[in-house]
Amino acid sequence: MSVNVAIVGVTGAVGQEFLTVLQERKFPIGDLKLLASARSAGKAILFAGKSYRVEELTKDSFKGVNIALFSAGGSISKEYAPAAVAAKAVVVDNSSAFRMKDGIPLVVPEVNPQEIAKHIGIIANPNCSTIIMNVPVWPLHRANRVKRIIVSTYQAVSGAGAWGLYELEHQQKAFARGESISREKFPHQIFNNIFSHNTKIADNGYNEEENKMVNETRKIFGDPRIMVTATCVRVPIPRAHSESINLEFERPMTPDQVRDILKKAPGVKIIDDREQNYFPMPLEASGQDAVLVGRIRQDISREDGRGIELFVSGDQIRKGAATNAVQIAERLI
Repeated sequence: MSVNVAIVGVTGAVGQEFLTVLQERKFPIGDLKLLASARSAGKAILFAGKSYRVEELTKDSFKGVNIALFSAGGSISKEYAPAAVAAKAVVVDNSSAFRMKDGIPLVVPEVNPQEIAKHIGIIANPNCSTIIMNVPVWPLHRANRVKRIIVSTYQAVSGAGAWGLYELEHQQKAFARGESISREKFPHQIFNNIFSHNTKIADNGYNEEENKMVNETRKIFGDPRIMVTATCVRVPIPRAHSESINLEFERPMTPDQVRDILKKAPGVKIIDDREQNYFPMPLEASGQDAVLVGRIRQDISREDGRGIELFVSGDQIRKGAATNAVQIAERLI
């Protein structure tokens, strides 16, 4: 069975990754529509050996489309997703526009695939950092309820879009030439630096990225009682986010129990070689869909055995965005 697919925001980093993932996973595409802004219209893009022309996104773009993959920002999703739904397409949206809306499923297929069938035209793709954390934490939560998560993120510049890569590269080259380093879009110099995630600080003192991880995890897990606190940081890494995760369980949990569970968990790859000091790294997570998990150890600050520490790395453009959306689309058919 082939389906007609539209990609909204196809010229962006995630839009391009949609094409890569669709081809790799041999998604059964009938007709393919590539949609972007007027300035990108007419551009030729090669997919599966065939050249396609990018079309300007309009509210009439979705006639005959079965699944529309959106990754063009929240304002575009809010404006055009309803038109896609009206044309009988199912929207898988990568923006934050619909994630916390009642009645709209927020889905990580390894966690809550049953929610996909409850859609009323739109399915939300979670935030990339949320996905990367939830994939390994969920199977542990199922075995022994997680009461509290403390997470600190180390987020790659490409999570901000292609311009994040350009800005880091520009600053690296300026430094190598002995020139002064300028910044354009990031609020601070990113080369040789780290800073709090470049999203707005809310009234509670947390930035938007941190609040997303808290609220989205509760919705995805279906557990409003789970306590989550996050500190999200931008680091001068091109691709793949890393996270330091501290878990508090209801009952004692050992590192060996964690390893046994994660060995069987979908979407997880254990990289945990203490002898070689070899653990998850963004360099190795880049370009793959598995979330790498390591540094699995008991929290020595607790005497009750209910604390576990993890370190994870995951490609935020693939599993944190494009692959997660394509996995949802696969389950739709």
